[in-house]
Amino acid sequence: MTAPVLISDPERITPEWLTHALHSAGVAAGARIVAAHSTVVGTGQMGRNLRFELDWDTQTAELPTSVVGKFPSDDPKSRATGRAQGAYEKEVRFYTELADSVGIRTPRCLFAAVEPESGDFVMLLEDLRPAVQGDQLAGCSVDQAALALREVSCLHAPRWGDPGLEQFSFLTPASAETAQILQAIYKALWPGFRERYADSLSTDAMDLAQRLGDRLAGWVLSSTAPRCLVHGDYRLDNMLFGSEAGGYPLAVVDWQTLGLGAALADVAYFMGASLLPEDRRTNEETLVREYHDRLRADGVQSYSWNQCFHDYRRNTFGGIVMAVVASMLVEQTDRGDEMFLAMASRHALHALDLDSEALLP
Repeated sequence: MTAPVLISDPERITPEWLTHALHSAGVAAGARIVAAHSTVVGTGQMGRNLRFELDWDTQTAELPTSVVGKFPSDDPKSRATGRAQGAYEKEVRFYTELADSVGIRTPRCLFAAVEPESGDFVMLLEDLRPAVQGDQLAGCSVDQAALALREVSCLHAPRWGDPGLEQFSFLTPASAETAQILQAIYKALWPGFRERYADSLSTDAMDLAQRLGDRLAGWVLSSTAPRCLVHGDYRLDNMLFGSEAGGYPLAVVDWQTLGLGAALADVAYFMGASLLPEDRRTNEETLVREYHDRLRADGVQSYSWNQCFHDYRRNTFGGIVMAVVASMLVEQTDRGDEMFLAMASRHALHALDLDSEALLP
C-alpha cells in the first residue's frame, strides 16, 4: 500500500485520507471511515491538535472511535520558529525512529510525515482519552511528581551514553557554535522579556535571569554529564495522567524539543516548574534520590549520587532559558503569558534556593 500524501492543513483532512492512513498503520483493514468530526484539543503554541471522532461503515470493538491529529501552528511566527528549530522534524522522527528504543509511555503513532524545509507535517496519534492533561499553572501533587520522574527514567536509562545516538543529526547536541548562538538569541530577546514581565517577576528573579545572559554559553559548554535522549520540555502541560475513568497512569506527549543532553536537565526542569515551591523544597531530595535509584536499577551503575545532584543543581537554569526564549518566539496568548511567568518565577526561585549560580563558570 502506498503511503498517504502529507496534508498539513486539518481543514483538508477527509474520511478517505484518514481511512488510508489508518489502513497503512495496520488498523481497521477492510473497514472504511464514512465521516470524521474534529474538535480542537490542548493548548499547544507550536502546533495544532485536533481530535477526529470517527464514524465507520461497520462497527467492531477493534476500530478506534477517535484519533488525535497534530499539525503545524497556524500562527506564522510560531510556525516559522518550529521550522527553524527543527521542532516538527524532531517530533516526527522521534516517533518513527526512536520511540521503540526507549521505555517511556507515549501515545501510539499511527501515521507521521514531515517536510523539514517547508515545515509541513502531520501526525495521527492514539487518542488517550479519558486521560487528563496536567496543568502547568496549578502544579502537581508529590505523587504525580514521583510518577513523572519514574517515567522519565525510562527515557534516559535505555540509551544512557549511547554513541549510536550521534548518528541522528536532528538531535543537535550542544557545541561551541550552538552555545554562542543560544547566548546571542537569549540576549537579543531579553529586552522584550524584561518589558513584558518586569512588573510581575521579583527583582531577584529578574536580576538572576539577566546575569545568566552573559554566562549562558559557558554554562552550556561546562556540562560533564553523560548524554542521553532528553525530552527538553518535560512539564505538566505535556503529560496526560490516567483518571478514574481509565487511561495509562502517565503518557508523555510533545516531542518537538527532543535532544541529546544531560538527563538531569529534564529532571530539574520538571521539578522547578511543576511542583509548587514549598512542595518542591520539602520533597526535592527524596524525589531526586528515587529517580537516581531507578536509573541504577535500570543499569546505569557509573553515575554517582553526588554527580546526579550536582547536575540537578546546575540544570535549574534550563527553565529560565526556556521561559525567556520561548515566550518571545511563539504567538502571545493570555494563557501563554501566565505559563511563562509561572515558569520564570518558579525556575528562578529554584536556582536561588539551590545556590546554582555558584556552579556557573
